[in-house]
Amino acid sequence: MRVLVIGGGGREHALCWSLRKSARVSELFCAPGNAGIAEIATCLTVEQTSLLDMLRVVHEVAPELVVVGPEIPLGVGIVDALNAEGVRVFGPTQAAARLEGSKSFAKQFMQRHRIATARYTVCQSLLEVRDALPDFTAPIVVKADGLAAGKGVVIAADHAEAEAAAVDLLTLGGTLVLEEFLEGEELSFFALCDGTTAVPIAAAQDHKRLLEGDQGPNTGGMGAYSTDDLLPNALRDDLLREVAQRAVDGMRAEGTPFRGILFCGMMLTERGPMVLEFNTRWGDPETEAILLRMETDVLDLIDASIDGTADRLHIRMRPGASACVIAASAGYPASPRKGDLIHGLDLALPDDAVIFHAGTTATPEGVVTAGGRVLAVTAAAASLRDALSGAYGVINQIHFKGMQFRRDIGHRALSNG
Repeated sequence: MRVLVIGGGGREHALCWSLRKSARVSELFCAPGNAGIAEIATCLTVEQTSLLDMLRVVHEVAPELVVVGPEIPLGVGIVDALNAEGVRVFGPTQAAARLEGSKSFAKQFMQRHRIATARYTVCQSLLEVRDALPDFTAPIVVKADGLAAGKGVVIAADHAEAEAAAVDLLTLGGTLVLEEFLEGEELSFFALCDGTTAVPIAAAQDHKRLLEGDQGPNTGGMGAYSTDDLLPNALRDDLLREVAQRAVDGMRAEGTPFRGILFCGMMLTERGPMVLEFNTRWGDPETEAILLRMETDVLDLIDASIDGTADRLHIRMRPGASACVIAASAGYPASPRKGDLIHGLDLALPDDAVIFHAGTTATPEGVVTAGGRVLAVTAAAASLRDALSGAYGVINQIHFKGMQFRRDIGHRALSNG
């Protein structure tokens, strides 16, 4: 089977790595890919914000399957266009992808379909923000309505900071969401959806803040881990029934069936699990951790979603744990530097460790940084402590100028025993 993956980050490297393990994949392409993906797939240049350019690549490759990784191609309607041409494609339609593409739509959708989430107000001007702020107790969550690469969220310590954040975020799209701040444990719950049925995949916990101790600015994610203990059976069943399946039922009832990966960003509060956000694709860096544990052929998941047979699918995960640590470039997230030579990529890896490339490019001098998050160093083991030891054992042998990484990934789980 000829397969084309659209995207070029750590998530797409993990997807390509998983697809390469499938005996059914004979040829693998990725657009645009990166230096790491180029070692296992044929990489092609593409502009991911341009529907016409993505279609050009599809026509050149003539794949039997297209797998869409990032949110932007989904938002511009690549799945709709390929469906219209009869091309087999994995991912939600543009209308279904609004669950991620518009925070206001998602909040209103959850309210319509009785999916637990934080109290909120949608604002379209600074005047509306000022009118709404007295209804919220600090801290206050301020969210850009549209896609913001994981960085369009500000947790404001007081009303003045919330107003200042609103001024900045309103420039991104003219609409924002004010939310009550929820306290508890965060959890990323992934479900495979086929338009009718949602089935659980796994859970992971992300680390959004740049610095250790969960300090510093929000990022796209500085690391993640996945363990058996994160998703006890009772919690899995609750999230499946009350969140993922309700979302699938609601989207189908509204005439926009959801097919693909539903990423449910949850907060486990004293009032019960509540949705922080939906993503309509594999998360990053959670995907790197989860796919390293997945024993089921990833093509089986894709086929079940496209063919409407998710109810017959049993997804097997390797027992134990996995951990992913992000190596980020100097200046990330505000102004990431590019072009720094990466040393240590040729080191011999343990059997259960993989270096997924997130923002890299190959040059005559060697592989250099080409984005904010550069590498996603991932390892699996019987325990989280051992998985972390494996990941840190590798990342400590890699270096480039200004390299940043957190040394406390998984700290909450380790402190809880």
